[in-house]
Amino acid sequence: MNENKPTFEEAINATMVWCNAWQQGELSEEVLSDRVAELLVNKEGIRGFFAISLASDFALLDRLPDSLLMELRNAGNLVVDITTRNLAMSSAMIITHKRNKDIEKQSGSERVKSRCIEILRLLDPLSVKERLEKMLIGISGIGEDADFLKRWNYDMEQKNAIKNSINEVA
Repeated sequence: MNENKPTFEEAINATMVWCNAWQQGELSEEVLSDRVAELLVNKEGIRGFFAISLASDFALLDRLPDSLLMELRNAGNLVVDITTRNLAMSSAMIITHKRNKDIEKQSGSERVKSRCIEILRLLDPLSVKERLEKMLIGISGIGEDADFLKRWNYDMEQKNAIKNSINEVA
């Protein structure tokens, strides 16, 4: 990995190796948490970590070790931001997959959504509240999240699904 700043690809690869080793009992929760902390130092590292841990069959986020939760909390607002965006995207994609009658992809998006909700419930409540409120404002067409949602071309049904998911966090 790059010194102190992993790329997205490096973070994906490292997360796959470490989650597999942890799931096989070859890596302790503490060592895994220390390794993941190396990824949580920049946006690309966090994105890569979540790309694998949210969407994969690894049970890491379903049995979130306390030591890893501490690292996620320590990483601060960037983790809250990326988790919120993953919540929005997965919520909207559930609607897309339902429309396309793609049950497998719908199930995957539902798993990501559920994991995001649980993580957000465990992070700093004030940071989460502020970030989710910004997303709600974005749904109404104001702020940087309005651009984010527009870029993905989400329609009203998808935006309502995002609102409902945000409400589930509370």
